[in-house]
Amino acid sequence: MSRLMETNTESIVEALGALAQENRLTLFRMLIQAGNAGLAAGAIAQALGIPNSSLSFHLAHLTRAGLIRQRRDGRSLIYTADYEAMNALVGFLMENCCGGAACAPEAPCGEDAAQPQRKVSA
Repeated sequence: MSRLMETNTESIVEALGALAQENRLTLFRMLIQAGNAGLAAGAIAQALGIPNSSLSFHLAHLTRAGLIRQRRDGRSLIYTADYEAMNALVGFLMENCCGGAACAPEAPCGEDAAQPQRKVSA
């Protein structure tokens, strides 16, 4: 079970902190989209265009935060998102920040959406 599943404040803060960096957020989104098949470390480094040492740092940070998992497939390390942890994080935010309800009124979509008014200075 993921450490994040405990949903204590410390683990939530660590998870949010891990996602509060552009490369880690992009990496986490890539792993979410990859599904249970995951991605090899080499493929991630190539897609992000970052050195292996930087990638290792970011992967370790997300792993410590409980957001991703690692498994070995032959000589490759495969990383996958921890969907239970992701759902626990979203659930915590909905329950504790929004009282279990939608945080904001539903916004209209498409052409029906009102355009923001610009202030005109005279």
